[in-house]
Amino acid sequence: MTGKNARHNAFLRLVPGNEAFGSASRYSLLASKDGVIGRDPNCQVVFDAMNYRMVSRRHAVVRPVSSSADGRFSWVISDLNSANGTYLNGKRLQGTQELQPGDRITLGYDGPELLFEYEIIPQATVMSQPVSKPLPPAATPLQSMQKPDSVSFTQLFPIISTGKDLTRKAYLIPGMLTVVFVVLMFATVGHPQANQVIVATYIAFAAYYFVYQLCGKQKPWWVLLASALATALILLSPLLDIFIFVFRVILPGKLPSPEDATTFTELLVRYFFGAGLMEELLKALPVLGACAIARLLPSPIAERVGVWEPLDGILLGTASAVGFTLLETLGQYVPSIQNATQQAGGIAAAGQLIGLQLLIPRILGSVAGHMAYSGYLGYFIGLAVLKPRRSWQILPVGYLSASALHALWNATGSINTLLLVVVGVLSYAFLMAAILKARVLSPTRSQNFATRFIGPK
Repeated sequence: MTGKNARHNAFLRLVPGNEAFGSASRYSLLASKDGVIGRDPNCQVVFDAMNYRMVSRRHAVVRPVSSSADGRFSWVISDLNSANGTYLNGKRLQGTQELQPGDRITLGYDGPELLFEYEIIPQATVMSQPVSKPLPPAATPLQSMQKPDSVSFTQLFPIISTGKDLTRKAYLIPGMLTVVFVVLMFATVGHPQANQVIVATYIAFAAYYFVYQLCGKQKPWWVLLASALATALILLSPLLDIFIFVFRVILPGKLPSPEDATTFTELLVRYFFGAGLMEELLKALPVLGACAIARLLPSPIAERVGVWEPLDGILLGTASAVGFTLLETLGQYVPSIQNATQQAGGIAAAGQLIGLQLLIPRILGSVAGHMAYSGYLGYFIGLAVLKPRRSWQILPVGYLSASALHALWNATGSINTLLLVVVGVLSYAFLMAAILKARVLSPTRSQNFATRFIGPK
């Protein structure tokens, strides 16, 4: 053991590649003061608030601990109830744990990493230096790793050193898909129908990717694609005729024609049964199917495929809405407008232009329309799975509220444009509120990647 007069120096050093801009690469820990790590400027180890959103304002603390019996000195680390957790050597920190030289501290699941370093200066060395003399300023990350004028090979060819970060943090896949869609647009010049399919698919993908990033939960792409395709197949199957007969013939959901003189209340009732209840149940079928299929599969495939929490329901519900929107727009609305234009004496090119002008706002509006309603209902389906004893109460509330929003959108669309904007904003707000609440309820919240974009609570 060391004597009581020895000096114990402890440091936290940023692992190369995780440097905070404008901060030091090595932080001294004082034996008489706690070292708080976070984004708050009053912390002892401060991370830039703009570049490190996954780090909480007060994320973790390193405390000095002294033993009066043998003069032994040590440091312990505790998490300060951070949003993304603190990881010690790859394992999430629970409670307080003593630090050993070489321990790696990660702020968040994939956040910046600090290395704990510890050294003891014997008594003779201590006497040769004033104890109160402060340590020299730590070098910046670039100064500590290279000479001022040197250029490394990876700096000249950065693509070699980025590794997995290129696909996880650089939006590589969306960029690649954008390039593919642009090339396809050039390749299909002169084929307006192919152009419409490409434009609609790209816009729908961009809208869904936005929702996916906000949800922040990993879900296999083939599961999401299967949900969209399942809804499209339902619309093309005889099952659609059964839905239409039940909701628009048996129930009072017959949709009004343009020449019908109806009041707003009558419109609302018709759209509630004929559009809201019918279409939301139809779009929910793939989500409910995923719930049933997953229970027949072994783990971990079941967790990847099924709906186990509200975030799963939102992701599958909004994917189902993408399939519904694409088929409805490309297979019904755009062709009907083009045919109406040609029958009125217009030329084919004019009809195609009008069809394209209708296509873009309809697909973009799916975020505040079909994706909002289906994602909102998906939240309740996931919540019912998370709380099965209350499912009889949860599911009706979600189904009726999503259908009511759907009906309100359709009814106001034929009356007043300003009201339509209000309803669209309201629907979008409902979806965003459901996503935020689903992230709080998520059993896998510590692994949610949306917190690095939105920031901790």
